[in-house]
Parts: sequence; structure tokens; C-alpha cells
Amino acid sequence: MKAMKAMKTAKLMSKGALATELAEAAELKKSHVSKVLDLLAEIGTKEVVKNGKFTLPGLAMIKTRKKKATKGGTRMMFGKEVKVKPQPAKTVVKAFPVKVLKDSI
Repeated sequence: MKAMKAMKTAKLMSKGALATELAEAAELKKSHVSKVLDLLAEIGTKEVVKNGKFTLPGLAMIKTRKKKATKGGTRMMFGKEVKVKPQPAKTVVKAFPVKVLKDSI
């Protein structure tokens, strides 16, 4: 629980902060870097829709997978009988860290 509380209090980097960091490191304008980030998201979205997979080299791989439809009815959960609604089939998008990133942590 303490680890979870520590993770919640950590501030995540926003798109603007990421653009600023990249602009300073590459000695470019922040607006140009921001456009590149927008294009990267757009290209990634197109590739995931088209191929079902997109890799940001050295960072993460984004994949889609299909979940089957589930039937409705009653099921036993934790010793109680529970009514379950039927769920339609759907496509789930997941991101996985690449091996280099996993090994560095």
C-alpha cells in the first residue's frame, strides 16, 4: 500500500513538459517538437488500426487483441451465485515495454 501511495503522489510528465525537454536536448523550438509528438501519435494510431501492432523503438510496443463475447447467466464468484450480463466481443489495446527497457529497470 505504501508503494501505491508513493506512485500516486509522483507527478507524471505532461505533453508540454516532454516537448520542452526534447526541445532543449535537441536544440529545437518547442512548437516543432510538439508537432512531431502529434504526428507520432497520429502515425501510431493508423498503424495499430491497420496492422494491429506499433513499436516505438527502445520504448514500447502497442498491440491489439480481440476478446471473445461472453454469455450471460449465473456464475459462482467468491462462494456466491452472481448474475452476469452478456458482453459483446471487443478489441483491446495494450502497451508492452520492450526488452531493453525491462532489463534497465
